[in-house]
Amino acid sequence: MTSKDFEPDVKVRTREYKIGCVGAGMIMAECHLAAYKDAGFPVVAIASRTKASAEKVAKRWEIPTVHDTPEQLIEDENVEIIDLAFPPDQQPALIRHALKQKHIKAVLAQKPLALSLKDAIELRDEAAKAGKILSVNQNMRYDQSMRVLKQIMDSGALGDIVFAQIDMHAIPHWQTFLEDYDRLTLANMSVHHLDVLRFLFGDPDEITTLTRKDPRTRFDHSDGITVSTLRFPSGVLAVSLEDVWSGPRQEGYKDDQHINWRVEGTKGVAKGTIGWPTGAASTLTYASTETTGGEWMTPNWDTMWFPHAFIGVMEQLQHAVKTGTPPALSVADNVKTMALIEAGYRSIDEGRTVKLSEISTNSIN
Repeated sequence: MTSKDFEPDVKVRTREYKIGCVGAGMIMAECHLAAYKDAGFPVVAIASRTKASAEKVAKRWEIPTVHDTPEQLIEDENVEIIDLAFPPDQQPALIRHALKQKHIKAVLAQKPLALSLKDAIELRDEAAKAGKILSVNQNMRYDQSMRVLKQIMDSGALGDIVFAQIDMHAIPHWQTFLEDYDRLTLANMSVHHLDVLRFLFGDPDEITTLTRKDPRTRFDHSDGITVSTLRFPSGVLAVSLEDVWSGPRQEGYKDDQHINWRVEGTKGVAKGTIGWPTGAASTLTYASTETTGGEWMTPNWDTMWFPHAFIGVMEQLQHAVKTGTPPALSVADNVKTMALIEAGYRSIDEGRTVKLSEISTNSIN
C-alpha cells in the first residue's frame, strides 16, 4: 500500500438527519459542533443544564433553537438524532426519555455510558426493545493514526501481531463532575486506549491492572496512574499506560507531555503518536518486509483527533439510521468495553489477573 491508498478520515455518506445537542461544555462546543459544521451535519437545537450556556454555544454555532431543558429538546419533534454530552450519572435518564419518543431515530451517548456495567447492559437491552439505535462515542477509533494502523494491519503488511503498547504521559482535563465519583482514570481516560485495543485486536482474554494515586488530583480517587496488561486469544500481548501525572506543571518547567504507540508484527512494525496533548495531528510511520522492502514509510494528513474524529462518530450513526444497519459504534460493542473496564477495576481491587469470562454481559432480567 502507498500513502494515497490509506483513508485517515471517513467519507461522509449521510448527512440528512436533524441533530439535537444536549450539553454545552468543552467537548460539545469545541469538538462535536466544530466537526458537524465541517461535515455539514444539520444541528437544529441545543439544550444544557443552564439555558444561558446553551444560548452562548447556539450563537457561536448558529443553532436556531435553544430549549429550556434537555427533556424539552428530546420532545422536540423536529429533532431526529439526540447527541448527548452529559455526565454518566445523568445520561441514562435522558437516554431512556429519548427511547420513548416516536420521532427520535437514534441516540449518540458519551462514554462511560453509565456509572456501572449493570446500567449499561440495561440500556443496551432497553434500546433494542424500543427498536432505537443507541451508539456510544468511542472517538479514538476515528483518530487518523488508529484508522491507518488498522488498514495497514488488515492488509497483512505487519504479519501476525506479537506486541502492542500505548504509552501516555499527559495531563487530562478532569471534568468537575468526576469529583463526585471514586473511579477516575481507568473509566475516563484508559477507556479510550482499552477500547481502541479491542478495535485493533478483538476481545482480550484477560487484563491485569495496577494503579497509584495521582499527586496532582486533589479530589479523592481510587485510580490515578494506571498500567494495564492485556492478553488476547491470538497471542497478542498489549500494554496500556496512562501516566496522568507526567511530571510537574508550573511556570518555567518545560514539560514533555506525549502519547506514543507501537505495534510489532512478524513482518513489520508500526509506530506513532497521538497528537491530542499538544493539539497536533497524530502521526504514523511503519516498515514491512512484505510491502516496503524494510524501509520506513510515513503517510501524512492534516486532520486531527480533536475535532475531526467526531465527524466519523456522527457519520456512522447517520448512516446506520439511513441503511437500517448496525452502527459501527454500537451499544452492544460498548458494553464489552465497559466489561473490560470493570475487569480492570476488579484486578486493582483484588490484586490479580482477571479473565473476561468472569465478567457477565448477559441481560439482567
